[in-house]
Amino acid sequence: MKILVVGSGGREHALSWKLAQSERVQTVFVAPGNGGTASDSRLVTVEITDPAALADFVVSEGVALTLVGPEAPLAAGIVNLFRARGLKIFGPTKEAAQLESSKDFAKAFMQRHGIPTAKYQSFSDAAQAHAYIDANGAPIVIKADGLAAGKGVVVAMSLAEAHSAVDHMLSDNAFGDAGARIVIEEFLAGEEASFIVMCDGKNVLPLATSQDHKRLKDHDEGPNTGGMGAYSPAPIVTPSMHARVMREIINPTIQGMARDGIVFTGFLYAGLMIDSEGNPRTLEFNCRMGDPETQPIMARLKSDFLTVLDHACNGTLDTVELEWDRRTAVGVVMAAAGYPDSPRKGDVIDGIPAETPECVTFHAGTQQVAGSLQTSGGRVLCVVGLGDSVKMAQKQAYETVEKIHFNGAQYRRDIGWRGLK
Repeated sequence: MKILVVGSGGREHALSWKLAQSERVQTVFVAPGNGGTASDSRLVTVEITDPAALADFVVSEGVALTLVGPEAPLAAGIVNLFRARGLKIFGPTKEAAQLESSKDFAKAFMQRHGIPTAKYQSFSDAAQAHAYIDANGAPIVIKADGLAAGKGVVVAMSLAEAHSAVDHMLSDNAFGDAGARIVIEEFLAGEEASFIVMCDGKNVLPLATSQDHKRLKDHDEGPNTGGMGAYSPAPIVTPSMHARVMREIINPTIQGMARDGIVFTGFLYAGLMIDSEGNPRTLEFNCRMGDPETQPIMARLKSDFLTVLDHACNGTLDTVELEWDRRTAVGVVMAAAGYPDSPRKGDVIDGIPAETPECVTFHAGTQQVAGSLQTSGGRVLCVVGLGDSVKMAQKQAYETVEKIHFNGAQYRRDIGWRGLK
């Protein structure tokens, strides 16, 4: 079979890498891919990003199945387009993807269906937003309504920071249309976890749990980013917590979407905050695999991923049992100089070692230029180490990170720290 993976990040490299291991796969195309997918002999990069042109490519190449990685093409309706042409594709429709593409839609949905989340209000008028902040105080969370590549969230610990975020999004138009409306919600304290499932429209298959590290610097300091690393499994999601999240958040979401006339297919990602009493609440929904959570999750998946996707497209996920590597996986993101505000491009990358059973390096913001590998985006690489404990997996990952060099490289040195408690 020929498979197409749409996207160019570390998530797409990891998904492609896993699919290429299936004995039933002839070719994995990645569109548009990155420097890592371009140099992997098991993968073929395709310089196409337009959804209609991708559909034409699928027809002409005889591609059996398309998997969509990032949120933007999903929000633009690539699944609707492919299905209208009778092409097999895994992901949510444009309507279902509103759970991610509009924070206001998601919050109203959760409120309507009784899914635990933070209290909130939405604003497009800056004066009203400022008044709401003054009335509620800090800490408080300000989010751009639309897609902002993981950068549209400000956790304001002071009133000044909160007011500044409102001005940045609404008055300065920092995120364009994505920030023309903002959601302001109560600050939730606790420990975060990423809970990702696959949905075939009816059945739900949970993936391994994971925990993302959003802040740029060690000890969860510095600005929010798209994610500086992740590890799997997340110890805070105990078997009883897992059952509760399925019962209170995941299943009501799938059922609620169906009641609203929107059948959900694809990956559903619930970003959770679990408070000190062990109560989970939903911070956000994503309608695709997380990045960088995908990298450690795929590194641990032992099942044939293509077989799982087949079942997901055929509505038979209830017949699937996933097999996981018992080891812990720790993924450390190496980011470019200037990330997250203004990442520098064009720095030469050296020293990436060959993949081993204990460590694999996934590419994100990289490109091949005249025979050299260079940085081309904010998050450059994700180095995943595997070990029998968090500490051993950390050791594998950081030993590899220290071998890799590019000017201005930034990375956290404490990925997985909550798992060491």
